[in-house]
Amino acid sequence: MSDSGQPVWQRNLLVLWFATFIAGTGFSEVIPFLSLYVSELGKFSHGNLSMVSGLVYAATFVVVAVTAPMWGRFADRHGRKRLLLQTTIGSAIAITLMGLVTNAWQLVALRAAQGFFAGVIPNATALVAAETPKKKEGYALGIITTGYVGGNLLGPILGGFLAGLFSIRVTFFITGGLLFLSFLLSLFMVKETFKPDPKKIKNQPSLFDIHFLREFPNPKLTAWLLVSTIIVQAGLYSIYPVISLFVKELMNNHGPITVVAGIISSLPGIAMLIASPFWGRLGDRIGSNKILIYGFIFSIIFYFPQGFFTSVIVLGILRFLVGISNAAIYPIIQTLLAKKTPAGSTGMVFSLNQAAQAIGAVVGSMMGGFISNIFDYSGVFVFTALLLLVNLILLEWRVPEIRKNH
Repeated sequence: MSDSGQPVWQRNLLVLWFATFIAGTGFSEVIPFLSLYVSELGKFSHGNLSMVSGLVYAATFVVVAVTAPMWGRFADRHGRKRLLLQTTIGSAIAITLMGLVTNAWQLVALRAAQGFFAGVIPNATALVAAETPKKKEGYALGIITTGYVGGNLLGPILGGFLAGLFSIRVTFFITGGLLFLSFLLSLFMVKETFKPDPKKIKNQPSLFDIHFLREFPNPKLTAWLLVSTIIVQAGLYSIYPVISLFVKELMNNHGPITVVAGIISSLPGIAMLIASPFWGRLGDRIGSNKILIYGFIFSIIFYFPQGFFTSVIVLGILRFLVGISNAAIYPIIQTLLAKKTPAGSTGMVFSLNQAAQAIGAVVGSMMGGFISNIFDYSGVFVFTALLLLVNLILLEWRVPEIRKNH
């Protein structure tokens, strides 16, 4: 119990929910005005502006994919709270400095630095998983998922609002200030009981050893869950490059296209925000593996028809249902990873999961543009459904543990 009488795990969850929400916001808030901000930093042709903006956007994810496992190993050796504090203050500094840049390459460098310090979300998740009673683990991980999903969802809206109300540069200062507040709350209010085991640390294989996953009790299950994260994230991000163009086509190039496209894009995130705690509680009762299978089945069913309807309203409903389905996948994968990972490797496995999400985001964005050029917009939705179907078949075939009750 904390001094206030509230269980420590609940206070940790509350504070770290705020931390992940602000971190998620910081990652996504630049999206509405990215190209506009880059255009203010130099004179670019239309083509060059798109390329530089893409580089600014991708820099964070590329660095996350490379550095996340390193941060996870560091956290398992020195404590999740310590790394949480280091990455929070690092993110606060990097985002604040974005408001002071004078050219696009400084912005690219700081976006890369933001990716380097992107340990807030996996370490907050690992800390919650380690400090929460096992019978409440699914619920707690469902709640923490709503933090960064909500941040990613509301970030573009909040960023656009603040940029319009103040200026683009002030937006970075405000977000940096909120991250610093998150740092102070985590410093003084979050408690960690985990103590690294020096003997286990000494025997841990190097990250550069291809067999480093063998430190987990079930490396095959861990590997397939990470592959599933990449595939599900790729499916989600494959839609983003084409969704506004698809909405434009459905609306016959008339009406508030950008507003409708923004709403359609945000619906899966809203649904995940609402449904994650429900799936987490249900998983604690009937088994996380069953919820994961349901999530894949529902996602496949709701993805497939999206490209064949000519109604924006029906598209919106299906996108919302996909979000509910994804809420049965993302947090449940994390719950299974937590349950099947020893306490000394929790930070590592959640950082690997973050790296998998970053890889999926990059692959999905490229895949969506490529497939839509060959098969039109409907092909993206069909391909995503087929990809998830293959993922489910491989999980059932190669990982028999998924069929058992967990």
